[in-house]
Amino acid sequence: MIQPEGSVLQDSAASNPDVAPRIKFKRLDKTARHIMQILDKEAVEEVRAQREIPDVKPGYIVQLKVEVPENKRRVSILKGIVIARRNAGLNTTFRLRRLVAGVGVESVFPLYSPNIKEVKVLDKKKVRRAKLYYLRDKMNALKKQ
Repeated sequence: MIQPEGSVLQDSAASNPDVAPRIKFKRLDKTARHIMQILDKEAVEEVRAQREIPDVKPGYIVQLKVEVPENKRRVSILKGIVIARRNAGLNTTFRLRRLVAGVGVESVFPLYSPNIKEVKVLDKKKVRRAKLYYLRDKMNALKKQ
């Protein structure tokens, strides 16, 4: 009896233990993305287990204790208002606006950075927007404190 060619190839792969079975993925990019999401969530949970990170939203006035990368011993204290937040798992950042010698300065900080030693929420302003870029024009929110 004559066998079709496909069955001969399947039988030879099944009988040979050195050949690994072929795993067929429909969409490899989706599988890889899913794996990266799982790893990202695990990394965020690990950082949250090490230190307490409060929920920082736009409109919050926060005080940061940041370790300066050039000089590992110095910890600088920054106080400002959060004007934006970008959620991206482990790469979540927030934008802090503060006044330095009467001039507004904006800084972007990664929320889960090891250089940030402490985040303390001082006050919560009521806002209706996700991005408070209009505060670049009116920065009186911090002057009265």
